[in-house]
Amino acid sequence: MYNGIINVYKEAGYTSHDVVAKLRGILGQKKIGHTGTLDPDAAGVLPVCLGSGTRLCEMLTDKEKEYQAVLLLGTVTDTQDTSGRILHTDQVTVTQEEVRQAAESFVGEYEQVPPMYSALKVNGKRLYELAREGKEIERSPRPVTIHSVKITGMELPRVWMTVACSRGTYIRTLCHDIGKKLGCGGAMESLLRTRSGEFRIKEAHTLSEIEAARDGKTLREMILPVDTFFAGKKKVIIKDDFRKLTDNGNSFHESMTVRRPAGPENGEEVRVYGEDGRFYGIFSYRGEEGIFKPVKMFLEK
Repeated sequence: MYNGIINVYKEAGYTSHDVVAKLRGILGQKKIGHTGTLDPDAAGVLPVCLGSGTRLCEMLTDKEKEYQAVLLLGTVTDTQDTSGRILHTDQVTVTQEEVRQAAESFVGEYEQVPPMYSALKVNGKRLYELAREGKEIERSPRPVTIHSVKITGMELPRVWMTVACSRGTYIRTLCHDIGKKLGCGGAMESLLRTRSGEFRIKEAHTLSEIEAARDGKTLREMILPVDTFFAGKKKVIIKDDFRKLTDNGNSFHESMTVRRPAGPENGEEVRVYGEDGRFYGIFSYRGEEGIFKPVKMFLEK
């Protein structure tokens, strides 16, 4: 079984679930999960967790994202992107400076209303399912954070921009809201995710590249080990005589370690390894008892 995280370049036309399904076939394993949905028409970085790495999914989903988007002003659609049904169009008479000011005004935290064509659930049903039935329901706005908006090009009615934002931000909705603020409407024409946390597009691999690496026996070189994400934490090695404790996810005493970093503070989290280099997981140090207690286990079985 493969364990860790692989940086996948999701091509347009695939859903995030399609990518996971195809990877299950390529890798021959079921335990795979992605770290944040990308729309089918969007492309770009999609970190995928493998094996014990699936326990990282929620942590990676929370990371900051960066996108390159094209905003088409003067067009409003039911999906908030140009793949949807056009609801109305308008002349674009705004200036480039007005566009810039409107886009940059969204930097910071703002209340974003999720689009109807989204995978969010309301009363057990996904919003896009209701939208396809011709239904529109009231959605509560959710706080999202736009860290930066950089206009990289403008040929009105089109605007090219790079957006860094928090988890849960809909770039389609941001485009819609910018157009609304300008009074002419707007829709997203294209979207490319260039970064998700530490994962960047220049290191992303297509499904065909991953398949070729599997056949060439070089696939493991593409997979980032789980413990990489905890490199900033101190390292503790447990003696082989006490491995069964950690194998079963139990706490262990500091006297059972080969060596440990000087003075981990009470409550400090550390990385725990076996003498053979196997990564067990993250443990919290209880100073008064001299005990390391498991926080999150990543044992590769």
